[in-house]
Amino acid sequence: MSTFTLPNSEPEVPVHLPSNLSKEQFLSFPPFKTWISTLQRSLSIQEQQSHAFYSAPYKLRKIDVQSVDFFGGKRLGFIKLQAEVSNDIGEKLPGSVFLRGGSVAMMLILQPDDVPENTENEKQVILTVQPRIPAGSLALAELPAGMLDDSGTFAGGAAKEIAEETGLQIPASDLINMTELAIPAASSDTEEHLQQAVYPSPGGCDEFVPLFLWQKRVARGQLEEWQGRLTGLREHGEKITLMLCPLDQVWKHGGRDAKVLAGWAFYQGLRQEGKI
Repeated sequence: MSTFTLPNSEPEVPVHLPSNLSKEQFLSFPPFKTWISTLQRSLSIQEQQSHAFYSAPYKLRKIDVQSVDFFGGKRLGFIKLQAEVSNDIGEKLPGSVFLRGGSVAMMLILQPDDVPENTENEKQVILTVQPRIPAGSLALAELPAGMLDDSGTFAGGAAKEIAEETGLQIPASDLINMTELAIPAASSDTEEHLQQAVYPSPGGCDEFVPLFLWQKRVARGQLEEWQGRLTGLREHGEKITLMLCPLDQVWKHGGRDAKVLAGWAFYQGLRQEGKI
């Protein structure tokens, strides 16, 4: 166990670390850097008289890092911490935080190319089906999730499976960031500076997920071939597979996944407003 004072903190914030985590690792962990800057920004705007907490503002008092997960034994992956946030009259805010950082999700829509353009007819959404142990599931249907690599291309396990099964590559130039279109960025010093993204579990986790849209028209024969093959049923030992779901039914078949519901809501709302 080691302790240090969080740099540039007012009041001074002691940080308690477990023996397997150094100060340098902690302060350079991207999810922590994003979380602490966002929190400090939100706390600072309590100084405005119009803020609900102006008369008794909350302050970050202490951070206790409780556990750390390393990927492959070396790369820092997840941090569980307890942040003490209270005001001067003893009122506290819940501060259990699971730090894992952001990811991206893709709403990938395919449509036969003999259907009239600018219609919603016969659109299909690609879903992944894979084990999600935190949810207690070995076959959860969800929107493909992953990351954008250095070239801006969708990458990760889901992207690899999509490429292997369909040959589809998803370049950055074809992506539409639905969350940026739907959620305006902070435009003044009186606003919180949160991510332009969905927070699936803000009561306990910092994870934020920008949702991207990608639409492609394909030959009907090709789409029908994929529909016959991409059923979500896995061969023996296969960990991740794909399924095609009608767009107008995706809220139902993928309804356990918050990314599906958010993606569907953004898609419908942005269409109604003529933004996509």
